[in-house]
Order: sequence, then structure tokens, then C-alpha cells
Amino acid sequence: MRFSQTRETHEYQSRRLDALAEPPEVGHELFVGLSALRDTLSSRHHSRDFAFAHARYLRSRVLALSLIFTLLSPLWIVVDALVLPSELLYLTLVGRVGLLLGLMGVVVLAYVTHERIRRIRFSAGMLLALPAGFYLFVLLMLPSEQVQNLVGYGFIPFLLVAALSVFPFTLLESLAAGLAMLGLLGFSQAVDGSWLTGRGVESMWLLASLLGVSLAANHFQLSLLLRLYRQATHDPLTGLYNRGALELHLEKVQAWQREIEGQDRLGSIPCSLLMADLDHFKQINDSYGHSAGDSVLYQFAELLVQQTRRHDCVARYGGEEFVIILVGSSQARALDVAERIRHAVENATFSGFDGEPIPVTTSIGVTRLEQDEPAQEALKRADHALYRAKREGRNLVMAALEPCDA
Repeated sequence: MRFSQTRETHEYQSRRLDALAEPPEVGHELFVGLSALRDTLSSRHHSRDFAFAHARYLRSRVLALSLIFTLLSPLWIVVDALVLPSELLYLTLVGRVGLLLGLMGVVVLAYVTHERIRRIRFSAGMLLALPAGFYLFVLLMLPSEQVQNLVGYGFIPFLLVAALSVFPFTLLESLAAGLAMLGLLGFSQAVDGSWLTGRGVESMWLLASLLGVSLAANHFQLSLLLRLYRQATHDPLTGLYNRGALELHLEKVQAWQREIEGQDRLGSIPCSLLMADLDHFKQINDSYGHSAGDSVLYQFAELLVQQTRRHDCVARYGGEEFVIILVGSSQARALDVAERIRHAVENATFSGFDGEPIPVTTSIGVTRLEQDEPAQEALKRADHALYRAKREGRNLVMAALEPCDA
């Protein structure tokens, strides 16, 4: 029984660790075009860090559009009062009140939600579903002979499909919403008798064409957002996180540590920080050329990614310095990983663009990441330990044993 509980705890811990951002794909580029289709088709391949950025971008658009819908919705009551008999007006009025309350709820939910990705996506879905649900309610409640007297209601599916282009939705999300709007238009045509008539086919064709335009807008908008995000957070040479993205990721790891601390099944999750520096890198540039130096940096980045796990994080801190966040690793375990990396670098075959072998070694500083300290303090300790390793001969791993070591 105790072994089963221990195994269950370990599996649960592994799932929680995997929930952190995956390491970046070395050498991967996101272009605005068909090459980015995989990234815009679904969110399956998006990193957790980009998912947060995407959600914040989506939230601003949900707030803007929901406010517009909330302000415009009551104005249509005047139109209903002019074209509908008084005995039927209350039905649309009930629907309008429900729609208005729902839109106000979307505004509040989007306003108070900041980092909760699922809530932001839910609010975006509700923003589209509420007007569609209101139109469906009116079609079901009004007598069929009165449906033709409605003014402006038939525009709702077209408005919602056009609104899809405002949001950075994935193609599958927009396609699902667009097909639902086509179904709603088809149902309205069956009610008012225009199904398969010339006017009905024209409306269907127009809505399908508008959906195609919205899908294209989604693709280019999301692929551009992905590219801008990558340019802002990734090093262009190695494809790793840059210094700014690393510091933000460190803060997220610390927040995650604090979140799960005190859970009986997990307890405190240790995390460690490695700072690695290529020894005598200036001599490599001077002897083999800067293009060969760039090639060595790229190969070194690939080796670091290969030597770490999916839920760890590798970043280029600057120049020939790299930082690795080892999630769920104590300092003792981190020292073992650092020594394995040092040995792998020493025995690896690095080469320039002409294939000439280049001898490379690395020095590594190791420290524990405290969950309540500023991220800069941990980076400073690792940096001091790294330069101790350099002073003592290079090609060494050195630990920062105490915070005062920095």
C-alpha cells in the first residue's frame, strides 16, 4: 500500500512538472505563411508561456467587443417595438434582457480574469454563443409567420462570423464556430421558408465566403502573434529563451513552487539553477572566426537541450553564457546533471562550418532556486559560482553552497 501511494505521488508530481512550459525547439522558426499552418491550426504545439501571452491578447479583444455588444443590444428594442405586435414584443424583450445580462457577465469575467487561460477562452466562446442563442430563442418562440417581420436578426450569423476575424483564434476553433453559424442560418431559413431558394442559397454562399475570409485573418493574425512572441522571447541564433524570457520564466517557476507548497502529497518541490559558460570562447572566435564561434554556440545549445528534460528550461543568458532551470531537482541532483553536461561537452565533437574540429569545454556554476527570493539573487549566486570555477582552472563544476556565497 505504501509503495502504491509513493508511486501515485511520483506520477502526480511528474504531471505537475510537465504542466510547466516546454523547452523551446532549437532552430525552429515561425513564418507568416503556410509554413505556420501547424501552429495556427490548433493550440496543441503552443508552449505554456505563449498560451499566457495569447490569453492576455485575447482578453483585450473580448473586453472591447463585449462592451460594444452590451451597449448596442438594448438599442434594438426600439426596432422590435416598431415592427412586432405588442403581444409578441415581450418574447424578444425577455430574450434581450437575458442577452444583456449574459454580455454583462462576459464583461465582468474578462475584466477580473488575468492569468486564467481557460476562463478567458470561455468568455470568448460565450461572447459568440450568447447572440447566437438569443437568435435561436426568438426563432423558436415566435410564430413562423412573424419571423419574416424581424428586422436585423438575420444579420446576427454574419456579424458573429465577421467577429471571428477580430480574435486570434486557432483555425479549428474558428471553423467550429463558423459551422455553428451556418447551421443557425440554415435553421432560420427553414423557419422563414427561404431554404434552398435563390435568396437562401445566396445568403449561405455569402456567409461561407465570409467564414473563409475570417479563417484567413485568423491564420495570419495568430501566426504573426507567434512570430512576434518568438522574436521577443527567443535568441535568434540558438532558438533558446533570451534573458528577458528567462527571468519571467523563473518568476513563474517560483510562483508554481509557492502554489504547490503545503500540499501533503507533494510537499516542497526543489528547483536548481545552472549557469554554464564556454571556456576561452574569445580564443575560438580569434582562431577559427566568428562564424565558427556562432556554430559552436548553436551546437552547445543543442547539447544542453539534449541533456535536459522536457519540463526543464534552457536559455541563452548572454554571449557564451547559458542558464538551465532544473525543475524538481535538488542541488545535489543538479550537481550530477552539471557534471554530466560538462563531461558531454568535453567529449563532444564541435566543428566550424568547414567541418574543422574545435575543442570545447565548459565551466558551470550551480545553485538552489529559493521560491521566495528575487530571481536575480539566484542568478547572481550561480554567476559567482561559475567564475569561481573559472578561477580554479576551468572545465569544472562549482556549487554555491550558501546564499552568502554570492
